Amino acid sequence: MRILILGGTAFLSSEIARQAVADGHQVTCLARGSAAEPPEGAEWIQTDRSLGANAYDGAGGVWDEVVEVARDTVQAADALAALAPRTGHWTFVSSCSVYAGHSTPGAAEDADLLPPLPAGTASTPENYGESKSAIEQATLAAAGDKAHLCRAGLIGGPGDATDRYGYWPARFARDNGPAVVPDIAGHPTQVIDVRDLARWILEAAEQGVTGALNAVGDQVPFGDYIAVAGTASGYQGDVLTAPEAWLVEQGIDYWAGPDSLPLWLPPGHEGFCSRSNLAARAAGLATRPWQDTVADTLLDERTRGLGRHRKAGLSPATEARLAGELLAVRSGG
Repeated sequence: MRILILGGTAFLSSEIARQAVADGHQVTCLARGSAAEPPEGAEWIQTDRSLGANAYDGAGGVWDEVVEVARDTVQAADALAALAPRTGHWTFVSSCSVYAGHSTPGAAEDADLLPPLPAGTASTPENYGESKSAIEQATLAAAGDKAHLCRAGLIGGPGDATDRYGYWPARFARDNGPAVVPDIAGHPTQVIDVRDLARWILEAAEQGVTGALNAVGDQVPFGDYIAVAGTASGYQGDVLTAPEAWLVEQGIDYWAGPDSLPLWLPPGHEGFCSRSNLAARAAGLATRPWQDTVADTLLDERTRGLGRHRKAGLSPATEARLAGELLAVRSGG
């Protein structure tokens, strides 16, 4: 296939490019390359998509597949206008953040969506779901029955720049000091390995899969994930389970960001990590054992540095403070 990836230098898009090149496809990446370059073997159209329609001047000819990962509605609309009429299959990597609610476990693709971001409204991290919803709508309008809306969940695996899934194995590997863990052992986690997601996107393009599909992993209880992460890391310290209400009182954030506890979700998000992937699996989505993703993520974390500054998780100082207070309470001090 002749494949154009609108991106190709960051986490998921670069993995798609690597696999596509390895599969023998003719791969072109259209990206600025401000942080990294596309993988070896891919042609590079180095351009800034903020230039509008002119950004696609170098992407001439007919494309068998275009992969779009944008969150900016204007850039996505420009790409669709320039490329959709001469593209055989269009994949938009959307997100489960397009759903209006996250409280219902097992929800499928027919769940209600957020209203699309109104035209003229700038895309921001705060309206991420609405932006993706708007791009889905624009994609269907421009690409119609040749569009695959790939609604990805939390993506993990080697190279993850969000620092969420890798926080726990890296924490356990860092030292054997007391580890503070939220008391949510039975809560589900749901992560898809970046390599499996990239493979699915390419295979779906080859097979002409279309429509909206939840590209999410299977559900894994948080307690099982923590146990495997600790074992893989060789952790021999004490795991201190902390009540959720107490963590909130201590100013610890859910999910992501500085001094957060990744994979811990606020009330009302009981379905956020328990969406149905049955339709995608029926269409060909395959995933590796989640334990393998944990092991490979740990190897990547060791390479990148266990003590590095992270975008998500507790700092060592904050964790030490919390551990001290928990131990004091339990000892009656």
